Amino acid sequence: MSETFELLKGKLQEAKLGGGEKRIEAQHGKGKLTARERIHFLLDEGSFEEIGALVTHRSTNFGLDKTKFYGDGVVTGHGTIDGRLVYVFSQDFTVLGGSLAEAHSEKICRIMDLAMKTGAPVIGLNDSGGARIQEGVVSLAAYADIFYRNTLASGVIPQLSAVMGPCAGGAVYSPALTDFIWMVENTSYMFVTGPNVVKTVTHEEVTSEELGGANTHASKSGVTHFASANEMECISSLRKMLGYIPQNCEEETPRVPYEHDGSELRRALNDIIPENANQPYDMRDVITGVVDEESFFEVHKDYAENIVVGFARIAGQSIGIVANQPAVLAGVLDIHASKKGARFVRFCDCFNIPLLVFEDVPGFLPGTDQEWNAIISNGAKLLYAFSEATVPRITVITRKAYGGAYDVMNSKHIGADMNFAWPSAEIAVMGAKGAAEIIFKKEIKKADDPQAMLAEKEAEYADMFANPYRAAARGYVDEVIEPSMTRDKLIRSFEMLKNKVDKLPKKKHGNIPL
Repeated sequence: MSETFELLKGKLQEAKLGGGEKRIEAQHGKGKLTARERIHFLLDEGSFEEIGALVTHRSTNFGLDKTKFYGDGVVTGHGTIDGRLVYVFSQDFTVLGGSLAEAHSEKICRIMDLAMKTGAPVIGLNDSGGARIQEGVVSLAAYADIFYRNTLASGVIPQLSAVMGPCAGGAVYSPALTDFIWMVENTSYMFVTGPNVVKTVTHEEVTSEELGGANTHASKSGVTHFASANEMECISSLRKMLGYIPQNCEEETPRVPYEHDGSELRRALNDIIPENANQPYDMRDVITGVVDEESFFEVHKDYAENIVVGFARIAGQSIGIVANQPAVLAGVLDIHASKKGARFVRFCDCFNIPLLVFEDVPGFLPGTDQEWNAIISNGAKLLYAFSEATVPRITVITRKAYGGAYDVMNSKHIGADMNFAWPSAEIAVMGAKGAAEIIFKKEIKKADDPQAMLAEKEAEYADMFANPYRAAARGYVDEVIEPSMTRDKLIRSFEMLKNKVDKLPKKKHGNIPL
């Protein structure tokens, strides 16, 4: 028996070496961890259980029968993060460049199927040269098998992707179908066609980093949600994210122990809104002043910065936050902000994460660029996402709530459960100056001093509409509160709403304006 044990031991040891010591050294030389090292740092110590370590490919084309490695370029299995079950696959670039083909795909599909059966998140650590061209159409079919499972799993279990090396061609679509994407600066990139093809077709000279690097996708395209300085930071961020989300769509959001300190008043909030309504402030100051200390975990930080989204905790309860950012473009809604907000709202609704909205929005961004690039249908995505959400939803209007943007930002009219306003709130069709110029156009034109008349009428309109009290009188705002009381009101409201049940009309699915 000892010989058979030694044989098994030798095969498993060979599997752990991947493509061999030289290729492991080359991987480290690029500043990258190996597939197994990534899993080691991602999961709780000693929790990883590997599945399919001895799988090999079955192809004989172009000499592949002489190039076989155990595992076929991907390490798959399950383990725990902070004691919670997760499934993971980690592509091994040291084996055939981490290329994906039949056996490689079958291993990934296997753990995705198990994740669906057991209701646990799937984490993909992507580092692949793309489809294994020696296997031809089999490689393309293998990708599609994964895409199909990504789609079936969407909204059922969380799917997280870390791109930690090249991810090109068909390989990009699996991460794109998942809920959140991490990339690593200078060592990872994503694109459908690489720099050489771009040069051939469009004659553009561009580097891989410029075309599809972490910072490009974090700030320009919005494809990636997090750009990490190195792989350890990426893994740490990924672990942190899991602390805010449930295992699956049937579970409630995680809670952490919370001790009441005797008062939930936050007096510093009273001094955040400037006296001048046109002066910006940082909405993050409002967010951090309301949520549990150091609990705000921002998502998509560098993309569409005029809206802020992320996770936080209030009295230990995990929530999702969507907030206009007056410090960038005055907090206006545009194409990118609408898409960013809608995507985040839909994720939170999928996984029973209550939503908190902070509103200070002067409207939608005007201009030909916005109109020609479909601000109408893109703005409608955010409207649709909020309207469809059945989780507890609370809005706090801190200052401006103008025009259609007032409706879109989780107003009472599209199903918000509780709406609060600070005394500084201005709820109107538009700003006082623009409104006065339209309503009193004739009087201003005839006046001896048009500027003085405009100022007078502007003040008249502001006194009538640039406040929260008309909305409160109609019940569109449930309560006008001092900013310092916001945290206390939110704790009580979310507690009141914790057993909320809201059902949508029976349908196969809606038709969001994509």
